Amino acid sequence: MKIKFKKYIALVVIPLLLIMTVGTVPALADERLGIHVDGAILIDADSGKILYEENADTPLGIASMTKMMTEYILFESIEAGKITWDQEYKVNDYTYAISQDRSLSNVPLRRDGTYTILELYESLAIYSANASTIAIAETIAGTETEFLKLMNAKAEELGLTDYKFVNTTGLNNNHLQGMHPQGTGPQDENVMPAKSVAKLAYHLLKDYPEVLDTTSINTKLFREGTPDQIKMDNWNFMLPGFVYEYEGVDGLKTGTTEFAGHSFTGTAKRDGKRVIAVVMKAVDAKGKGSYKARFDATRALFDYGFSQFSVEEFVPAGYEFKDQKSLDVSKGKKGSVAIAVKEPMRMMVKTSEKDLYKPELIIDEKKLTKDTLQAPIKKGAVVGQAKLVKSEGTDYGFIDSNQGTTDVVTTVAVEKAGWFSLTMRAIGDFFSGVWTSSIDFVKGLFK
Repeated sequence: MKIKFKKYIALVVIPLLLIMTVGTVPALADERLGIHVDGAILIDADSGKILYEENADTPLGIASMTKMMTEYILFESIEAGKITWDQEYKVNDYTYAISQDRSLSNVPLRRDGTYTILELYESLAIYSANASTIAIAETIAGTETEFLKLMNAKAEELGLTDYKFVNTTGLNNNHLQGMHPQGTGPQDENVMPAKSVAKLAYHLLKDYPEVLDTTSINTKLFREGTPDQIKMDNWNFMLPGFVYEYEGVDGLKTGTTEFAGHSFTGTAKRDGKRVIAVVMKAVDAKGKGSYKARFDATRALFDYGFSQFSVEEFVPAGYEFKDQKSLDVSKGKKGSVAIAVKEPMRMMVKTSEKDLYKPELIIDEKKLTKDTLQAPIKKGAVVGQAKLVKSEGTDYGFIDSNQGTTDVVTTVAVEKAGWFSLTMRAIGDFFSGVWTSSIDFVKGLFK
C-alpha cells in the first residue's frame, strides 16, 4: 500500500514540478542567442557599451582581422606625415613571391612594379590582399619584423589584452614561404580574444572613421584600364548587392584560416545606432565552418542589437543627486558649493531593462581635505563622477575601463575668504571649542 501511495504522489508531484520549472527556461535561453561560435561580442560603436558577449575573453585565432591593426597604424602614419597616399612602393622578392600565391587572397604584383600606398590599401581593405599588407608594413617600418614592434606598441596603448602578433596579415606563418618575421615560429599565427578584437575595431572607427569609405566598397577594379586589371570583390558578403546583404552594413574585416576558422568583425548602422559585432570560428548547426555560418552568426547579433536595444537618456545635464546636492567648503566665503552632473548620461541598453539603471555618485576623495573642498573653487571644477548602475541582472560593462561615467562638477565658484574673516572664524572656533570642552568637563563632574 505504501509503495502504491508513493507512486501516486510521484505521478502528481513530478508533473507539477515540471510545470513550475517551465517558466525558468526562457531566462536561461535568453542569455544565449543560439549562435555557433567559439567566441563573440556585440558593442555599441558610439559609447563602447557591451551589449552581448560569449566566451569573449579567450584568445583565439584572428586571421585577416589582424589587418585592422595594420590599417590603424597606416592611418596614423598618414596623419603624422610619415608617409603619403601617393607614395610609391617598389616590389621586392618577398612581396612578389607572396602576391603570386593565388591560393591566398592577393592581387598579383609585378616583380619590377611600383604601386601607390592608396592602391595597396584599397586592395587590403576590400580584397584582404596579403602581399599588399606586407608592402604597406615595409613602407612604414622598413621590414615586417620592425612593423610587428609597432603593432605590439599600439596594442598596449589601446589596452588590448592576451594578443599575439607574429605577422601583419593574419596568415599562418607557414604561408610566408620561410620569410616570416624574425623571432616568430614557422607555424605561428596571430591570436586575440573577441573582446580585444572589438576594442581594436572600436578605436579604428572612432579615430579613423574614413576607413568605412573603403570597407563599404563591394567591388572595385585593381589597376583599372591596365593589363594588370583585376576585379576585387569584397569578402564581406553582408554588403549591399551580395548574397548575405544586411541593411546598414559598411564594414569591417573578415578573417579565414584553418586555425582561426571563419571569423568576422562587422559593423552596421541603422536609425542612428551603430554596432560592432565580432564572431570567431563560426560554424553551422552541424559544426561545419563556412562563410554563411559567420554571416548568419553576425546577422543574429545585429538583429539582437537593433531590435532589443535603444539609446536612453537617464540623467540630464545639471542633474543633482538628492542625497548630496553640495559639498562642504573650507576657507571660503561660502560654507558649501552646489554640485551637479556636467553632461547628460545616455547609454544604449536593452529597452526592457532601462528601468533597472540608476545614477550613482562617486566623489573623488583626492579632491577633499577632511571631507571638504578647499577654497578658492572655480565653477565647473570636477569633484567626482556619475555612473549608471544596474540593480539586477548581468551588466557586461564597457569595452574600455574608463568609459561609462560623466563628470560631476561645481555649479558656482567659491572665493577664498579674506584674512580678517578667516581670523575671526579661527577665534570663534577656538572659543567654541573651549566652551564645548568646559561644558563637557562640568557634565563629567555629575556623572
